[in-house]
Amino acid sequence: MKEMIQTHDDLLDMLDDLLREPTAFWNGFYADRDRRIPFFVNKPDENLVQYFERGLFAPGHVLELGCGPGRNALYFARQGCTVTAVDLSRESLDWARERAQEEQLDVDFIERNIFDFPLVKEAYDIVYDSGCFHHIAPHRRRDYLTLVTDSLKDGGHFALTCFIEGGELGGSDISDWEVYRTRSLNGGLGFTEEKLRLVFADFDVIEIRPMLMMPASATTFGRTGLWTAVFQKKHDNGPLLYKKNVAT
Repeated sequence: MKEMIQTHDDLLDMLDDLLREPTAFWNGFYADRDRRIPFFVNKPDENLVQYFERGLFAPGHVLELGCGPGRNALYFARQGCTVTAVDLSRESLDWARERAQEEQLDVDFIERNIFDFPLVKEAYDIVYDSGCFHHIAPHRRRDYLTLVTDSLKDGGHFALTCFIEGGELGGSDISDWEVYRTRSLNGGLGFTEEKLRLVFADFDVIEIRPMLMMPASATTFGRTGLWTAVFQKKHDNGPLLYKKNVAT
C-alpha cells in the first residue's frame, strides 16, 4: 500500500523532497573558504550598521536566521547584543565559531534547520536575515512568517536582505508554480518591493531600499542586486514606538 499523506506536516515534507536537499549543498558551498564569494568577507551589512547608527536598533536579544560564517552575528555581539544565530551548515558554523573565538565574542551558534528551531515566543528584540529568505520555498513561507512573528516581542524589528528580482546577483523571476514544475528555486527567488510588502503585510514597513554598493576598502558589506528591508511587529495595544516609512 502506498504511503498516504495524512497531515499538513506530511505535505510540507513531500514538497521539501521535490527540491534540493539543502544541508549537503550548503556544507559543500562553505567548505572552500578561499572561494571568491562576496559575502565570505568578515564585514557586517551596510544597512545593519546604519540601523544602529540611526538609533533604530539598540542592544537587545537577537535571533539571526541563516547566519552563515557569522559576519552579522559578530557585529551584533560587538554592539552588546545577546545573539542566537542559526544555520543548517556545520561548515559555516565551524567558520563562524572560529571567528567569534578570535575576537573573544560570545554568540550562541546553533546547527539547525530554521524550521526545526525550538521557538521561544516573544523572546527577541530583533530578528535578522541576510540571504536566507530568498532560499525559502513558497510552501515554507507561512512557517517562516510564523517563526519571525512569534519570536519577536511586540514592537520588535525584523530586517532582511534578499535578491532583487532579475538583479545582478540572480534573483529568479519564476512564479511560485514554476518552482514545483521545475523542482528548483533557480539559485534563489527574486522579489520586487511590492512582493515584499505583500509577504510581510502583517508588519509595519520602516524602510525598503536597494543595498548600497560598498568599495572593497569599506568596513561594511554592500552589493547591488539586493534589497534591504526593515519592518516592525505591531503592538497588540497602543501606538508604535518607532514608525517612519521612507520607502515611498
